[in-house]
Amino acid sequence: MSPRPLVVDTDPGIDDAFALALAVGSPEVDLRAVTTVFGNVSLEATTGNARRVLALCGRHDVPVAAGADRPLVRPQPHRSTHVHGDDGLGGQSRSLPVPHNEIDPRRAVEVLADVLRRAEEPVTIAPIGPLTNIALLLACHPELKPRIDRLVVMGGGLETGNITAVAEFNIWSDPEAARRVLVEEDVPVVLVPVDLTHRCAVDPEWLDALAASGPVGAGLTSLTAPYRANYRQALGRDVMVLHDAVALAEAIQPGILRCQRMSVEVECGTGPTRGMVVGDRRRQSVNRVGREIEVAVDADLDALRAFLLERLARGR
Repeated sequence: MSPRPLVVDTDPGIDDAFALALAVGSPEVDLRAVTTVFGNVSLEATTGNARRVLALCGRHDVPVAAGADRPLVRPQPHRSTHVHGDDGLGGQSRSLPVPHNEIDPRRAVEVLADVLRRAEEPVTIAPIGPLTNIALLLACHPELKPRIDRLVVMGGGLETGNITAVAEFNIWSDPEAARRVLVEEDVPVVLVPVDLTHRCAVDPEWLDALAASGPVGAGLTSLTAPYRANYRQALGRDVMVLHDAVALAEAIQPGILRCQRMSVEVECGTGPTRGMVVGDRRRQSVNRVGREIEVAVDADLDALRAFLLERLARGR
């Protein structure tokens, strides 16, 4: 069986770096392109980081195209440099290999549309940053929606947030784009929220095993100092959360996460609930409105951690 076509839309970001390496190390998928978006750091930085991570993995051939540098409507209040470092990769971006290829001169939406048109089968898109590029793609090219197998989105939190009490960073960075993608469109979606990704945190032994696995594992773990420090403070124990890699695991192996169908709403107001994702988990309701999406709610956590380690340790 031939690998399924995949595009990753990303804002690297330390967990994004792990997710990109996971995509490269998984034979089930064919990484056709990487598109970048503002988010954890500026668009210029996320684009450079994506190229350097691919170079670390030996994939200079994968096109990288820059996308949106701002949200659709309101400015992003702030970046996530306090978590990911000023450069997005723990202050270590320049320690990664220099990419051989140039940035694709086309914008991200053009590259996404081109991949969809050329693919022999529907394409999985894994948006693991703010959803601005995806909202623009669906608005500009509605005729290509049937060419999308599914969107596997890292974002949201049904019980809690990680940037505010109720909002997760990716959705909070552009709630209007998120609402268009998750609520208004009819493309199949799997949403992987922080409720689950926090439960999939990895411990120091896991990270030590990855560091010892080879150049790719060592390169990835070298980025993690501020990220680990953040989670030691936030969670009260020495673990690290690989949000985006958990979403990529589902994009690579459909069904590795257990999902529940539900309708969702995204709060786009200007108050303290901006960016909140509300999931309607009632079994039956005459008041339920809108379409349903798949929301990842559970997994075999040990098996998932083992899958992530095995694939990331492959390197190149």
